[in-house]
Amino acid sequence: MGSLNKMNFITRLSALCLRKSKMQQRHQSSRRPAVPLGSRILTDPSKVFEHNMWDHMQWSQEEEENAKEKAAENSLVKVQWEDQDKYEREASKYWNEFYKTHKNNFFKDRNWLFLEFPEILPEKRREELKTEQRSSEHTKINSTNSFSHKNETSEEGEKYWKKNYGGGSTSVQGYVYNKKQAKSLTDNPQGKNCGEELGRLQSFPGSDATYRILEVGCGAGNSVFPILKVLCNTPGTFLYCCDFASGAVELVKSHSSYNSAWCSAFVHDVCDDALPYPFPDEILDVILLVFVLSTIHPDRMQGVVNRLAKLLKPGGMLLFRDYGRYDTTQLRFKKGHCLSENFYVRGDGTRVYFFTKDCKQ
Repeated sequence: MGSLNKMNFITRLSALCLRKSKMQQRHQSSRRPAVPLGSRILTDPSKVFEHNMWDHMQWSQEEEENAKEKAAENSLVKVQWEDQDKYEREASKYWNEFYKTHKNNFFKDRNWLFLEFPEILPEKRREELKTEQRSSEHTKINSTNSFSHKNETSEEGEKYWKKNYGGGSTSVQGYVYNKKQAKSLTDNPQGKNCGEELGRLQSFPGSDATYRILEVGCGAGNSVFPILKVLCNTPGTFLYCCDFASGAVELVKSHSSYNSAWCSAFVHDVCDDALPYPFPDEILDVILLVFVLSTIHPDRMQGVVNRLAKLLKPGGMLLFRDYGRYDTTQLRFKKGHCLSENFYVRGDGTRVYFFTKDCKQ
């Protein structure tokens, strides 16, 4: 994703923490949380669950070399080309089967979202939430979240995850913001007619809102409903959420907390540039992708980011969190599951890519 460096950008790899000078500049912004990314240093082991992640956890050279060897070994045998093509063409089918099997019982609600990504909310609501997070409830929420991705899964999901994917996780987390700096990425004619046609519409879901969020790859709503819980008390806000698995979208819409006055869930394949969104370009304040980019073929990731950037207002933000290179999940893959370098297919046909900070710049 070579041209991503045209955006102001931060990443954090929890197991291989390599910080850049850009991070320190971003941390000085008044928009960062009280304990900003890059300064979460664990000094007291008894407080390991105080934050969702820590910034200084580094592997020894020996540990890193062992991880590289394991990844190289399980990548020796590649999935046959015809099967790779099938996994690409039928990706939505495999995710639909996933949600048909697990429904909304696989992942826990992401109550850590506003701690890690306070930028999701309008500034005024963000300050109110910060005050609330100083309460005892804030401590309670933090104590239930560790820096391992497996803690996002329910009991059922954790058992399935260990059996099929392996346990443990590292993750890369980042912020892409300042739409003006991203403009050069999106000055292409693809989708122009669709955007212009939608722009002529008199009304669309959330047209009366002044602050709009889109979650891409919403799944069963584990980010949607924590966000809606806050937005329902925030006038002028609206949440869009989409997934290319129709079964996932149906799970969101059938949830007791779903309310079309605050949210619009729709089926959408972000890899298809020709598909119109149910709203015009340049109206979104925030786009959120949590463990979503990793499901997309590496050759298509930049195109997806370029298209999404068109949806943002000037100054809008794209926030993401995803798998880090040499995640335990990656190292536990058996031979024959590798699609391409650091890109694998799970036993259920869903795919996953493992990032470093460098490959997203």
